[in-house]
Amino acid sequence: MNIKEIIARRPWILAVLVSIAVVLWMLSGLNETNEITTDTSQISAPGEVGAILKVQVETRHAEPITRFISVYGRTAPTRTVTISAETEGRVAKIRARRGMAVTAGSPILELDMRDRLARVKQARASVTEHRTAYTAQTKLQKDGYVSDTQITETLAKLETAKAEMIRAQLDLDNRVIKAPFDGVLKERDVEVGDFVRSGDSVATFVDNITLIVTGTLAEQEIANIKVGDEGKAHLVTGQTVKGHIRYLSPVGDEATHTFAVELEIDNRDGKLPAGVTAEIVLRGGEALAQKISPALLTLDASGTLGIYIVDEMQRAAFIPITIERSETDGLWVSGLPDTANIITVGQGYVNPGQKVEAVRAPTETAVAAESLR
Repeated sequence: MNIKEIIARRPWILAVLVSIAVVLWMLSGLNETNEITTDTSQISAPGEVGAILKVQVETRHAEPITRFISVYGRTAPTRTVTISAETEGRVAKIRARRGMAVTAGSPILELDMRDRLARVKQARASVTEHRTAYTAQTKLQKDGYVSDTQITETLAKLETAKAEMIRAQLDLDNRVIKAPFDGVLKERDVEVGDFVRSGDSVATFVDNITLIVTGTLAEQEIANIKVGDEGKAHLVTGQTVKGHIRYLSPVGDEATHTFAVELEIDNRDGKLPAGVTAEIVLRGGEALAQKISPALLTLDASGTLGIYIVDEMQRAAFIPITIERSETDGLWVSGLPDTANIITVGQGYVNPGQKVEAVRAPTETAVAAESLR
């Protein structure tokens, strides 16, 4: 006899089986609810009234450190000048190429000679002629043969001849355009055969034997900075050099509330490029600070950067901080109490004012001893 025949003869059996299945299903649901309720009741939500969360803390004491101020700027030559022709003529010879280091007084280019030398010789001859006449008339004046008026006229002609000789000599000298100081020829605006007039630009010359790094300081930082202070410059090229502050603006920018600053650095070997980004690092006085891991930093609801500590009332407290110095193994921050119990584990689960149970972080000695057991 199969199951269908049994149920057909005794239908009450089917009703019993269905009832048993429903009861078992309801009991299983109730059991799951009790398990969930039991597990949840063992967890206290952060900040819940009466909840005490265990957090791990480390006690840190403030230490005096040197503050450093970082300013970003660019390197630039100490001097950049435009060289202009002081006489007219056609370019006859190029004596220096672009990018070439040139010492003060060395020729950069030459203009054609024209009649400059002849005019110098003529002017010298005129000076000699009028000087001789003046000397002779002075002797004759003693005997009364020459009047004072004649002497005055001859002396005037002599002075005029001297002035003409000076102008002719200057014109001859200005034919050769020279470097005004030790530096580098950045640009040359003319080539052989070009005609230039007095005042025309012929070259751009820079002094990169000494470079400056220009930047701007925030107004709250200038109190600890003065001309002559030492500093460093980290160039984007990877080079780091020392220098000193040569200029600090006495007046701040009205729009940005910043002050211009210039760090002077030595570049006699010519290895430092001008016109690249650089970071100026200056000493900014002393500060009391604690060294922490960057992982301990957090933000409050308003976006303020700070750290959670455990206060004297055994409550979590959010303390805003200022980063004073950054090192490879941590940050030096100020703003904390001189002695602070910093939350190192669990800071992400606490709220300001929440009661907590502080547990000391294990020391290196304790960890080593535990590992030997």
